Amino acid sequence: MELVAGVDSSTQSTKVELRARDSGQLTARASAPHAHVRWDPPVSEQDPHAWWEALAGCFAQFTEADRARVVAISVAGQQHGLVLLGDDGEVLRPAKLWNDTTSAAQAHDLVACLGPQGWAERCGSVPLASFTIAKLAWVLDHEPEMASRIARIMLPHDWLTWRLSGAHVTDRGDASGTGWFDADANEMAPDLLGLAVGDPEGWLSRLPRVLGPDEAAGTLTPEAAAALGLGDATLVGPGTGDNMGAALGLGLKPGDTVISLGTSGTAYGVSRTPTSDPSGAVAGFADATGAFLPLVCTLNATRVTDTVAQWLGVDAAGLAGLALAAPGGPNPPVLVPYFDGERTPDLPDATGVIAGLRNDTTREELALAAHDGVLCGLFDGLDALRAAGVDVGGTLHLIGGGARSKAYRLRAAALHGEPVTVPDDDETVAVGAAVQAAAVATNRHPAEVAANWPLGRGDQVEPPAGIASEEVRARYAEQRRKSFPL
Repeated sequence: MELVAGVDSSTQSTKVELRARDSGQLTARASAPHAHVRWDPPVSEQDPHAWWEALAGCFAQFTEADRARVVAISVAGQQHGLVLLGDDGEVLRPAKLWNDTTSAAQAHDLVACLGPQGWAERCGSVPLASFTIAKLAWVLDHEPEMASRIARIMLPHDWLTWRLSGAHVTDRGDASGTGWFDADANEMAPDLLGLAVGDPEGWLSRLPRVLGPDEAAGTLTPEAAAALGLGDATLVGPGTGDNMGAALGLGLKPGDTVISLGTSGTAYGVSRTPTSDPSGAVAGFADATGAFLPLVCTLNATRVTDTVAQWLGVDAAGLAGLALAAPGGPNPPVLVPYFDGERTPDLPDATGVIAGLRNDTTREELALAAHDGVLCGLFDGLDALRAAGVDVGGTLHLIGGGARSKAYRLRAAALHGEPVTVPDDDETVAVGAAVQAAAVATNRHPAEVAANWPLGRGDQVEPPAGIASEEVRARYAEQRRKSFPL
């Protein structure tokens, strides 16, 4: 039985799943943490070699027999990061990650060039500090000597694909989060790139070639094959962004939506038509199949509840237990979770707020406020998708590390007012990457592979009775408006 490898290279770790090429059956999985992270808001940077070391560490955990059966590999990686290489192929500086907000001023200046409406019409999104184009502008403003040294510009998944295959390529899904790719026209937009670099003529050749959804980047280089213990005839898929990978791994259909609870939080759906939101709340991304992935992203998700757990002297499971034991009094505290600034709404310099504290406030109430604060921001994201014309009437999937929490599951169902699906396989990003690998291995479109694999199945979490979800969300919305009038 031939296998394919799906890679999820996230902010904090790499996960790899080996699956049967034809059936999608899981054979083995591995994970390894990332080192060399500088996370000191507003700075978030990482040595890209940490991703490669973790990837090699994952494959070292597999048996030689399983590695010998791998015929294709593909990578889904954290979006928006900026990797810069010189002529010799060496990394010029640490990669700026999606949650690095040092480029807030550059994003503001870029938006001023065209206005929010102009940006939304040109590339489907209004640039924020997280977007790659703002990060490139920051580098050129603060490290101008770098301009003449840059030979290749990459996203994190592009760099891993390059290390695997030697090809400087990307895909339309991840490219749609750069700020210089027109997802509707399916091409690079030199005029947008020029707003960051000046004359774009000399810069277009530094960008990766955009592969189609079913187009291979090539085969493993001898060096990559030796490092991973794979055959050098192993195909390398196009790869994509992590959210696009998760959508593919869930087999999402129009109308279905996702709330992802990871280091960041996302709310998104799939659409056959592009989305244009001049408010900047909804990013009009492309997906990994040729369609579109309108998405709302928040900087603050499970790291918030991890922090509150530390304050209260418990772990994540302990915090969930406290939250579910909250008495449900008439005046509970409200937490607005902008601990590291925020992306949606665009408040890079914001800090978190806990309001409504009293002498009789309990640990349980604080734990519940932390979970609800994270979720309310993401349900606001679903409202923004609906307002932008996205169909959100189908199944809501809860994914990411936070989906393992009973408190997050039950509170999400409560705030949704309808059942929520928690997939059986919680590594949906790696699953989507495996779908891509199977597509290039079998000369099929990834949507066809996804339709033949058992994707998106999971537990149905029913909303608990007796929770006034509208009141919870209304209290959150009122406190957010008071604290951060926009």
